[in-house]
Amino acid sequence: MNDIPKSIDLSQRIAGRNLYLIGMMGSGKTDTGPFITEALGYSFIDVDQVIEKVAKNSIAEIFKEQGEEVFRGIETQVLKEIGKRHSLVVATGGGIVTRPENWGILHQGIVIWLNPVEQVLVTRLKLDSNRRPLLDKNNIEESITSVLRQRRIFYSEADLNIKINKESPQEVASKVLEKLSVAIKEQENQGESQTIE
Repeated sequence: MNDIPKSIDLSQRIAGRNLYLIGMMGSGKTDTGPFITEALGYSFIDVDQVIEKVAKNSIAEIFKEQGEEVFRGIETQVLKEIGKRHSLVVATGGGIVTRPENWGILHQGIVIWLNPVEQVLVTRLKLDSNRRPLLDKNNIEESITSVLRQRRIFYSEADLNIKINKESPQEVASKVLEKLSVAIKEQENQGESQTIE
């Protein structure tokens, strides 16, 4: 599938902890996840796809017919079920971070914020054929700015912040693995220095 080398060592060091990809709609979580998955020998799950399967309805329809609150409830239930498993790369919905109870599950794994510059998001979402319930198609730029302003504080709770410009999903995955490796090494070194003292 890709040229990213297998990261057996990194896979062993993260010891089955789930990797949760968070970020705005259009940030590339669904496209990037499978590349990370393959490198680590993990499995990939897209929360939105699971919700659509469980609800037998599209996300846009759930929003339209039952409202955002019902959707967020289903999303939390799905996340709880996913959290019972391990060795997963999980692409989450953009708004999953807005419910405090979801963070209890997210923080059991490693939370990675895919953080494209705003103009990249605008360009991607203008070309996106998916219906995004929280975006005003007539004024995408303003919608994105508004949603991002509300959510940035939540996204910044992530363990890793991966800044993205125009990199491909494969390049983003390489960046994630690199930063993850550094973060794990730092964590291990801190653990060692604590035991020495």
